[in-house]
Order: sequence, then C-alpha cells, then structure tokens
Amino acid sequence: MKILHTGDWHLGKRLDFFSRLEEQKEVLDEICHIADQEQVDAVIVAGDLFDAYNPPVEAIELLYKTLRRLTNGGKRPVIAIAGNHDSADRIDAPDVLARECGILFIGYPNAKLNTLQIENGFSITQTDHGFVEIQLPQYNYPLRVLTTPFANEWRLKQFLGIEDKEQQLQEVLRQRWQALTDTYCDEQGVNMLTAHLYMLQRGGEVLEEPEGEKPLKIGNADIVYSDNIPRQIQYTALGHLHRFIPIAGHAAPVIYASSPLAYSFSEAGQQKYVVVVDAVPNHQVSCERVALTSGRPLHRKRFVQIDEAVSWLHDNPNALVELTLVSDTYLTSMDLKRIHEAHDGIIHIIPVVKQDTASSTMATNSINLDQDIQQLFLDYFRYRTGQEANTEIIDLLHEVIYHESEEED
Repeated sequence: MKILHTGDWHLGKRLDFFSRLEEQKEVLDEICHIADQEQVDAVIVAGDLFDAYNPPVEAIELLYKTLRRLTNGGKRPVIAIAGNHDSADRIDAPDVLARECGILFIGYPNAKLNTLQIENGFSITQTDHGFVEIQLPQYNYPLRVLTTPFANEWRLKQFLGIEDKEQQLQEVLRQRWQALTDTYCDEQGVNMLTAHLYMLQRGGEVLEEPEGEKPLKIGNADIVYSDNIPRQIQYTALGHLHRFIPIAGHAAPVIYASSPLAYSFSEAGQQKYVVVVDAVPNHQVSCERVALTSGRPLHRKRFVQIDEAVSWLHDNPNALVELTLVSDTYLTSMDLKRIHEAHDGIIHIIPVVKQDTASSTMATNSINLDQDIQQLFLDYFRYRTGQEANTEIIDLLHEVIYHESEEED
C-alpha cells in the first residue's frame, strides 16, 4: 500500500504584496502527477490547507479541484486535517459532499466520521473520535489513521477536556492515541497517525518555526514529544514545519514532509518534497521523499555594486528576491529605477549605508528646537545616519511639507 504525505499548502498566501497563486496551481498539479505516477493508494494532507481563516475564493476553488483530482474519481481516499491557519468550521463545512467524492475533511480534534461506501471505490469500515479505518478494494487489509488536527486552547478544553494545557497536553494525547491503537490497530492492518502540531524528540534539538508562521511553540506548553506515539504506529505524517524533517525518538518514521513552496525568505534555498510511504501490516515502512520542482526560487542577495546587482537580476529572471544593497550613500532614484527595470520579482530592497566615522562624530545629543523644520530634519538625519542628506532627500522633504500645507489651506 502506497500513501502520499504532503501538507502546509497555505493556499492564498502572498509573499508581502506578491501573489503565489499561479505557483501554487503549478506545484499542486505536480503533486497530482506524482500521485498518479507513483500509483499511490491514499493521500494525507497534514494541515494548513489555507493560509488564513477566510481565504480568497480562488484559493478555495484550487483546494477543492486539487483534492478532487487526488481522489482519482473516488478510488483514492484523501484525508485532509485542519492546521493552525485553517478555520475548522470551514474545513468541516463541505463534509457530506466531499466524502461522496472520496475527500475526508477533519477540522476538529475528536472528530468522528460516518461509515461510508463509495461505489466502485473504498469504504470507511470503522470510525471513532480521532480515528478512521479505510478498506481499499485492491487490498485484503485496511488502512487505519489516527487524526489529530491543530487544537488551540479553546478546542483543547472543549473537545479533549484539557484545562491546564502545559501539564496535560502530553498525557492526554498519549492516552488518546494509545487507547485508539489498542482498540483498533492490530497487526492485520497498516497503522498511521497524522497530526498538525509541534513535535520534537525528547531531549533533542529545538526546531525553528518558519518565519511568518503563526507559532505553535510557546515555551514548552505546546511541544509534543515523539515518544508519546504508540508503538503500533508505522508512520507519523506531521504538518506545521515547512522543511523536510525526520523526528527521532520513535521506532517508526515521524516526518514533516515540508511545504510545497518556500513561503518566506528564511526558507530560501530549501528543497521541498512530498513523501511516498510504502507500507504493509506488521513491517517497517519504507519512505521515499520526492523533490518538487515547481515554483519560483527565493533568494536573499547582498551586493555592494549596483552593476553587479543588475547583472545578477538579469541572469536570474525567475527568482523572487530580497535584495540588500550596501553603499556609501543613499540610493538615487536612477539606481532604484535600474534595479526595478531589471527584474519583476524583487520583493524587498534593503539599503544599507556604511557609517562614516568622521561624519558620525558630528552627531550630537543636544537639539536646538528653535530651528526651522528643514534644519531640524537635517540635524536628525545626520544624527541617525551619520550622513548629510542629499538633494533628493531634501526635495522629498519639501514635497511632504508643501503637500501638507496645501491640504491645510
């Protein structure tokens, strides 16, 4: 039995002002092709389907179309759980229609699906709160999946009965997972867990959450350790961290598959993957990470010469760039015009002006408040930057002053 593990799609996400929707269409198309080429039997999407509780219409359409393709006409079950960026209500909303298509949405912890038989497809044979058993017609053994969507404090209290999260989260999850596996997960089926949470090896390295990601780790209260996973589980499909990370501390693989695209410049240079798991009952699974190639690469670049920056931008037209420019003086409007004309994917330009020690000593802590507004500004500019304001800066100051004066009149 082959299962494809992906997650953290963040549909609708922008990189500052820059839309990533076309890239998301391309990479999800690539994931669908991988599922078909590998002839996978089931798909797990481990949370953060959307980037916001109220995603744009285009992102919603892209999600439903992609999941529908992944089901292969209802023959391939797709299990999609909610992450911390998702509205659990929105994930659960299309449940009835989605299940008839082979899509199993799970928004809340402790969710219980209904049994189901899809014509010429799979069936849901057993369910419980946080558990589903699926029978595929081509196998004489079932797929069992423990499901743990993201749970904030309110959901933990309402659905799991947790009052003191820091003291109880570990124990409650351990007990629930163990009770479910003891009840349903014998050696006659493939047993998996999918969860959207922050998991570490006990005593292991603390992993950084993605830049711009809503954090799950607040102190130690939200950390779940891999040794809480029951021994019967053959593979744990995690979501939340955006790079491929195997987590030690359990006898079977515990893996963050990664996001399909680099969503912040802290992820620049990261290779993105999906994971294809080959499993049979009562045996160690084999895992293959399959590299994704779609999407524009992210680069953080630093230049001293404008000509070098422009040359690199011309040579890398497909990149999305955070550009740091180091110079002795402030960038002129002509410099900025050259840079922007050289590339359509510049997200940030960070000017760094070298501090001139001699000029810096001119700065003083005393301020003459009797000066006019221009001289006050020039003194402040010199104090903050160690540089004298050039004519362009002064012209901009005049434009602001005169614009405000006209509005007052």
